[in-house]
Amino acid sequence: MTAATVGLIVVLVINESKNTEEPKAAYMIGVGRADCTGPIADVPLMGYANLEQTAGGLHTRLFSRAFIVDDGTKRVVFVTADIGMVSQRLRLEVMRELQAKYGDLYRQDNVVLSGTHTHSGLAGYFQYTLFMVTSKGYIKSSISAIVNGIVKSIDIAHENMRPGRIFINKGNLVDSNINRSPYSYQNNPAEERNRYDYNTDKQVVILKFADLDGDGIGMLSWFAVHPVSMNYTNHMVSADNLGYASYLFEQEKNVGSFPGQGPFVAAFSSSNLGDSSPNVLGPKCENSGEPCDIVTSSCPVGGTKMCIASGPGTDMFESTRIIGERIAKKARELYSSAKQEVHGSVHFAHQWVDMTSVTVQLNSTHTAKTCKAALGHSFAAGTVDGGGDLNFTQGAVEGDPFWDAIRDALLGRPSNETQDCHKPKPILFNTGELKRPLPWHPDIVDVQLITIGSVAIVAAPGEMTTMSGRRMREAVKRELETSSAFQNTEVVIAGLCNVYTHYITTFEEYQIQRYEGASTIFGPHTLSAYIQKYSGLAKAIAQGKVGELPKGPEPPFFNDSQLFSLLPAVSVDRKPANTTFGQVLEQVNPVYTVGEIASVTFVAGNPRNSGDNQRDKTFVTVEQFHNGSQRWEVVHTDAAWETRFHWIKGSGGQSNATVEWHIPLTAQPGTYRIRHFGHSKSLQGLRPVITAYEGTSDSFAVTKSLYY
Repeated sequence: MTAATVGLIVVLVINESKNTEEPKAAYMIGVGRADCTGPIADVPLMGYANLEQTAGGLHTRLFSRAFIVDDGTKRVVFVTADIGMVSQRLRLEVMRELQAKYGDLYRQDNVVLSGTHTHSGLAGYFQYTLFMVTSKGYIKSSISAIVNGIVKSIDIAHENMRPGRIFINKGNLVDSNINRSPYSYQNNPAEERNRYDYNTDKQVVILKFADLDGDGIGMLSWFAVHPVSMNYTNHMVSADNLGYASYLFEQEKNVGSFPGQGPFVAAFSSSNLGDSSPNVLGPKCENSGEPCDIVTSSCPVGGTKMCIASGPGTDMFESTRIIGERIAKKARELYSSAKQEVHGSVHFAHQWVDMTSVTVQLNSTHTAKTCKAALGHSFAAGTVDGGGDLNFTQGAVEGDPFWDAIRDALLGRPSNETQDCHKPKPILFNTGELKRPLPWHPDIVDVQLITIGSVAIVAAPGEMTTMSGRRMREAVKRELETSSAFQNTEVVIAGLCNVYTHYITTFEEYQIQRYEGASTIFGPHTLSAYIQKYSGLAKAIAQGKVGELPKGPEPPFFNDSQLFSLLPAVSVDRKPANTTFGQVLEQVNPVYTVGEIASVTFVAGNPRNSGDNQRDKTFVTVEQFHNGSQRWEVVHTDAAWETRFHWIKGSGGQSNATVEWHIPLTAQPGTYRIRHFGHSKSLQGLRPVITAYEGTSDSFAVTKSLYY
């Protein structure tokens, strides 16, 4: 009996130990986030290519979010930053910083840098002439902030690496994007279109990162939508709809932390968003309310400028909020129900490719080639998310004698070879043939593919349209699944990665020559060339032959002395007589109810003078007075959705800063104040001196109703 009892106890203990065995780590994982906002004044915003759209304040801060995965033998890094796109110059500078800090641990082949594509981030981080001309040149303070933010986010992820697990989930979000070029999409083969329910990708894919305790430490998501809810009239730096989705997700997970702080990192990355708009009410003529012409996206009166897509909100702030909320809600559902674990090795493959001369195998008997870069006439028309100012329209397959004559006089006539190669595109800018003062477009392009178990991430160097992304995913999946290690592979398109080459349309969409086709710079066979190259990377990974891939020609890294800046230095700050910097010019009201806007205006300096002094800090605080402690407590910084910091540039070096607090319905009744922090520039002799200042509003009451 004793022996039987002991034996029974041993069996129970063994079974119990099996039941309570801790989950094994599939990977070493790390997540990190860092501020990459940069100078929020004078610098052009990147996306709408409108020189008049310069930064004049802050809506939400911009962040870089990094994810590191290591399988024990290899590691990969994926970074998504709240910027318009990753430029070649930005990537090269980041890689130099990582090389200096980590040696060969983080390299061109295992680090992917992606931009969310917010059109309200800062410009000035390119080394090619076209982009420098449209963004006031190479702006060191702008690119330094982004480089520092990206590297710091990787540093934090690196320092916080721990054993963990990754889960994948996916689902459809049907009410947050529309196709802004349906006429082009319709030109794709009917049998291909009939395979899909929608003319945009509705799928949200998420990766859930968890430690061995089961606690989530991060979430990485992809969804195909343009972050252009903040339109071309906006002058405040903003992370737009994808940034707001990150904000909501992180605030929910990092309870008690200010935005941009706390350990949990939630990233919403761009995907094949080329023809996908968040302005779901669609394009209408602003002056009549009638639908725009579907081919040209223009109106009978007012042309392309009057054809504007909008929605779902009544203004751009509400639209940003609604789209961001919808994306965050779907990601939250997928995150909470994610059960499918990712297993398997980490792989990566990278090449540099001269995209101006890729031979494409169309079939067993015919080949074609890519072209020297060029932009078509419809590029200047813009889109329904932001039309051009001149008399260009989308869908142009013939040139305009007036504009062609101006082009020929200023830039030279495109060669016959380039014109023939790009047909039916009428060339407006033959950028691939322009080399002064520096090349106008990159020739050497990164193609890169990373895999984490059965998840493959295509690092696309531009904006793929819906159908382009679908074809790319199918091709990469087909090649990977020739290996038993890659069965049921989930392929995602990560957009705006590593180098910017504008758009990537299908051959059929290219024939229509709307904005996206006119902006497919390497010609009608661009997508086929990319599919060929990425399939080659996938084949090398599947067959274990990545080491046999040719490295390809390295891109140039131009000296700073070769680059130019058109942004003037900050002038000396001046203030009205008998005032000081930070002094209140327009005071708050004594009482506000929740839902109202508290506003105060200060004498201000140019925010560019704050430089790195305000990185990881704030231009604004909203503070509440606590009677018990007799102290003021910060309840909001300028990273909050509820605050808006407007910088208004005046004449003669004078400027004002207006701070708005959009008081949420959840605000507690009590006594509050608003503070502004900045820096002003003066001269002592001929030496510039930067001086910190601060200003504080009167205290005011917040109540739940007018009756208090």
